[in-house]
Amino acid sequence: MKRLFWLLCLLLSFGSAPAQAPVSPAPAPPAAGITAPAEVAKPKPKPVAVLDMVKQGGYTIWFLMGLSVLMVALTIFLFLTIRRGAVVSDYFMKTADALIRKQDYLGLLAVCNRRNESISSITQKALDFATKNPMATFDEVREVTLAEGQRQASQLYQRITYLSDLANVAPMVGLLGTVIGLMSEFTRISKADMQQAQMEFAGGTAEALINTAAGLVIAIPAMMIASLYRGKVNTLVSELESAATHIMALLSAQYKRVTASRAAAAQTAQAARRV
Repeated sequence: MKRLFWLLCLLLSFGSAPAQAPVSPAPAPPAAGITAPAEVAKPKPKPVAVLDMVKQGGYTIWFLMGLSVLMVALTIFLFLTIRRGAVVSDYFMKTADALIRKQDYLGLLAVCNRRNESISSITQKALDFATKNPMATFDEVREVTLAEGQRQASQLYQRITYLSDLANVAPMVGLLGTVIGLMSEFTRISKADMQQAQMEFAGGTAEALINTAAGLVIAIPAMMIASLYRGKVNTLVSELESAATHIMALLSAQYKRVTASRAAAAQTAQAARRV
């Protein structure tokens, strides 16, 4: 019995012993002269050049480039013409004030011919009408002055209209280029297999959208510049109206003085004849 008992204890001790995990063999070192293969570096995507974008845009991108050149030219033209010195200058106002008080209208006409300003054109029209029509009333001279002032103001607003029209046309041209590009892309991928068509459609869509982006790049600055100069024109037109009113007030005072002197001379002549 004792032997059987000890035999059972020995069997139980062998059965409860934890099993050892198999030891994996260590990786063998590389042989001499053989190096491990290095990871292949992925090529970086090349940035898209502007010339490539122009080539991808098609024919309409060239028209949009022409509109961008025109926008720059109009901006320079507005910068040179829509300014206070080109509409109403202090030099002309001081010179006109002095010559009108001296009643030197021929000298004032010479100054108006030399100056390329809106107020000089208004003054020249008024003096031309007054000198060529000596029997005209001052109200008629004022009407001629108002008509010329409205024409000068409309010319200033018309210059801004050109830039506003360009800002409206540029996105439409870009959209037209996009539609044409998408139509040609759909026609091209319809003749290819499905997998190739999916890969080519993404690139073709990106190329077609270049025209829309170019149109917006032109339109946004053009609209901002037109809005800026529209406010400037409103200010200059107000100053032009004030300057024209000042010139007409001086001419009216001189006209009344001349009329009063003529009436006094006529009365003196009549009194002398009676005597």
